[in-house]
Amino acid sequence: MVPWNRRGLAISLLTLTALAAPLATPVAAQTAQNVAVEFAAGGLFFPDDGVVTEGFLGGAGRFHVSPRVSIGPEIAFVSGEHHSHFMLTGNVTFDFLGPVNGRPRTVTPFAVVGGGIFQTREDFPTGSFTSADPAFTAGAGVRVRFGRSGFAGVETRFGWELHIRLNGLVGVSF
Repeated sequence: MVPWNRRGLAISLLTLTALAAPLATPVAAQTAQNVAVEFAAGGLFFPDDGVVTEGFLGGAGRFHVSPRVSIGPEIAFVSGEHHSHFMLTGNVTFDFLGPVNGRPRTVTPFAVVGGGIFQTREDFPTGSFTSADPAFTAGAGVRVRFGRSGFAGVETRFGWELHIRLNGLVGVSF
């Protein structure tokens, strides 16, 4: 048995580090993109005396708290005949498939749930009326990556005020 002294241990560790360094890859190159900004457009379908369809535009930001979970705000504007809606929610998004070698997958199915406010403004001949209610949305979709940081996708959700939402989305991760 060879006794180890501090000098021998230091030389061994330096030699091992020098030999292993070319095999290592930077950790930063292996991490998934942490922030995403996306824009959505589509339709909301409200049950009434039939189905009322209204278009909407919205945007969201997401910050990854783990490789498959992200959180962030979403804002949406819905226009109807003689009224409009404004939705503000905080969302949690779960990617069903995690990154591969630290890079996002080309196709990622996801689920999303959020809660916040649903504000309605109605215009009457005598003036306008605004009300706000608690809101939630929940649903699923799929994102497809293109280029280094772009993505596009589709999703469907249901929510309160009772509606079904179908939309497309485009975004960028950085």
